[in-house]
Amino acid sequence: MAQRFGGKFSPDGDGKTAPRGPQRPRVDPVGARANLMFVPAAVVLFASLASGAAGLALGAASAAVLALSAWLLRDGLRAEAAYNERKIARRPGIPRKIFSSALAGIGIALAALSGDGSVMAAILYGAVTTGLHVASFGVDPLRSKGMEGIDTFQQDRVARTVREAEALLVQMSDAILRARDRKLEGRVASFQTTVRDMLRTLEDDPRDLSAARRYTGVYLMGARDATIRFADLYSRSQDEAARADYLALLDDLEENFAAKTQKLLQNDQGALEVEISVLRDRLEREGVHLPRTSKSQEDT
Repeated sequence: MAQRFGGKFSPDGDGKTAPRGPQRPRVDPVGARANLMFVPAAVVLFASLASGAAGLALGAASAAVLALSAWLLRDGLRAEAAYNERKIARRPGIPRKIFSSALAGIGIALAALSGDGSVMAAILYGAVTTGLHVASFGVDPLRSKGMEGIDTFQQDRVARTVREAEALLVQMSDAILRARDRKLEGRVASFQTTVRDMLRTLEDDPRDLSAARRYTGVYLMGARDATIRFADLYSRSQDEAARADYLALLDDLEENFAAKTQKLLQNDQGALEVEISVLRDRLEREGVHLPRTSKSQEDT
């Protein structure tokens, strides 16, 4: 649905509720090429309608396999984008793009078999299709990255926490739509960007989860509940006092989330400095003397 955009200098803008901070667009990694992969399924199905009972059965099977291949490809592209976006990530549990390539070849082989009935030709068509599919879309990430020294149990807890937090953010977005105020929608989106910065920080270092558990749980649930209650009230009464209170709440929450994220990053840097200092002391005890960098040099 089309959405009008405005800001501080828009004709109806007052500059008080414009989204704060940089807004990073969330682009769907599924492009036109992947969406076009549904077209062969429809073409094969319609072409088989006049091919008799056997041809229709093979054509319908081919269309179903091709549609499944296109669907797996979309999920595989999204999983790959999520993998590339993170510094620490496991390889996808299901190689969706590889399965998609194999299914595309099987689907085309069935379509060719329903045409002239030659098994060898069907195999050749299927093999070529699989190869072209792999060349066009690639394969799934086959190795995890950044997992050395990471507690997998803790990372699983972080993944579960991130899923729960994202569900709360989606509920906030759905609720604020009832207020029918695009500035409020933008303000909520700005707050969600700050929350997602914290979530990415937790994914990069799962050891920070305990320190941030209250933010991703209690505070975020409170923000969701407050958004639901405000949207219900504001949609009926257009109460400006309630609107101002809700915006003040978002300001306070966003400042607290941003401050906590910075503290998590500083703690990580402090832990690294301690490890470096301990390593230097051990090396010096072994007779290896390293030049110590002055604080001014480190700052530059």
